[in-house]
Amino acid sequence: MATKTITITEEAYETLLKYKGIKESFSQLFLRLTKKRGRAMDCFGSWKMSEEEEKNFQKIMNSWHMYDEKLRKEWIK
Repeated sequence: MATKTITITEEAYETLLKYKGIKESFSQLFLRLTKKRGRAMDCFGSWKMSEEEEKNFQKIMNSWHMYDEKLRKEWIK
């Protein structure tokens, strides 16, 4: 399999790490993020949320990110 080397900023790398699965390669991540399958996440930009929905959604996302960080720290040990 042929490979290519790309250069990204530290900020871009840190952002990508948040989306990358523990056993997922960056190649797999890029392919997953670029596939269009009509997932629910793809329509969030067109969803008109109320302020309450937005606050609840943000709470869920913050909880998920905190849990994800905790898992990553435990895996690194």
